[in-house]
Amino acid sequence: MGDQMSLSDDLKKTIRTVPDFPIKGIQFRDITPLLSDPILMRRIVDSFEEFSLAHNPTCVVGPEARGFIFGPLLATRLEIPFIPIRKPGKLPHKTISVSYSLEYGTNELQMHEDALGPGDRAILIDDLLATGGTLEAAASLISKAGAETVAAMFVIELVGLDGRAKMGSTPSYSLVELPA
Repeated sequence: MGDQMSLSDDLKKTIRTVPDFPIKGIQFRDITPLLSDPILMRRIVDSFEEFSLAHNPTCVVGPEARGFIFGPLLATRLEIPFIPIRKPGKLPHKTISVSYSLEYGTNELQMHEDALGPGDRAILIDDLLATGGTLEAAASLISKAGAETVAAMFVIELVGLDGRAKMGSTPSYSLVELPA
């Protein structure tokens, strides 16, 4: 656990906070400094791998865009498939969809209809957990395919937004907690 504490501290030092981006009042958590640090990236994937092993996943699922960064790294390490979840019109094959509510309006996520099925055990991964809307929708899409979300993992969890509650009883793991 000592290494986890130092990883959290190192992430806090490395993640850049950009005030008022993309709109006034938002404290944007910029992970691009992490991406330029291969040692830190390896430590992130090591930590995700350690947490994942207890859940016996058969695949890693990540929503665009930053789930596409950490998901394939973890999937490669675990030697299991990576399944992308995308916005409408981005996947070339037949898809299944789920719509979800945003503060103003709705959004939609899609996945190839043959990407998952009964018996698949998905680890859901993204860079940031805020309100949990995207992850809740992704878990719903996994369920719609007949698969099970066995855990969810994030580099950053914004505290005070109650995003973890949207994952219900699904075990969730974040490497660092930051104020919203």
